[in-house]
Amino acid sequence: MQWKNGDTTNGQVVAGGKGQGNGLHQLNRPTDVLIDKEADSLIICDWGNRRVVRWSRRSGTTQGEILIDKIYCNGLAMDEQRYLYVTDWIKNEVRRYQLGEKNGTLVAGGNGQGDGLNQLKYPTYLFVDRQQTVYVSDERNHRVMKWNKGAKEGIVVAGGQGEGSALTQLSRPNGIFVDTLGTLYVADSYNHRVMRWTQGDKKQGTVIVGGNGVGEGANQFNGPRGLSFDRHGNLYVADMNNARVQRFSIE
Repeated sequence: MQWKNGDTTNGQVVAGGKGQGNGLHQLNRPTDVLIDKEADSLIICDWGNRRVVRWSRRSGTTQGEILIDKIYCNGLAMDEQRYLYVTDWIKNEVRRYQLGEKNGTLVAGGNGQGDGLNQLKYPTYLFVDRQQTVYVSDERNHRVMKWNKGAKEGIVVAGGQGEGSALTQLSRPNGIFVDTLGTLYVADSYNHRVMRWTQGDKKQGTVIVGGNGVGEGANQFNGPRGLSFDRHGNLYVADMNNARVQRFSIE
């Protein structure tokens, strides 16, 4: 869906919308989307169809094309060189693809399921910075990992202290964003909060929104999944089980 800023009533379907299915004109439980500005298209993780697809944003588009198939994708990211990064929650790995290639290069995980520093356990969402550093939500390890370019193992940058609700812990982290200072923002889904972890303070984060129990109040979430920032510093959170997107201005 595409929603004009400030218009909360009239969204427009820009991909799918033809019922659940695996046709090129359909999607099945899409989990992530990014905009490829150069190609004026959307790249979508079509979770239920185990594929990554691209839909043109030009009017009159009625179907997408398959970029990568037979992949248990969950999250997507694109770097400034237009490399595409995709998590695979069955292979417990992240691969980097040149647009058009099918096999990709392993950039994180890929050593079986586990909690070692070279392993992942159900990786979900991704963020890639200008140095091609890969940040990945390692959901079932309740931590966020940072893999420097070419690294053989990752660094825990948030959580990793078991599942829980202390400020040192996460519970099923999902959407992530890293700003230019290296500050990490995490949708801490099962704790119904968004946390901020500043670089250098690996021990604990701070709650910036939510953390007031599960609910549908303006200061509450129910299973927040995705998050993003606009250029004015506003935080957007996909509040999944409340079926809404929330915007916050962060100090």
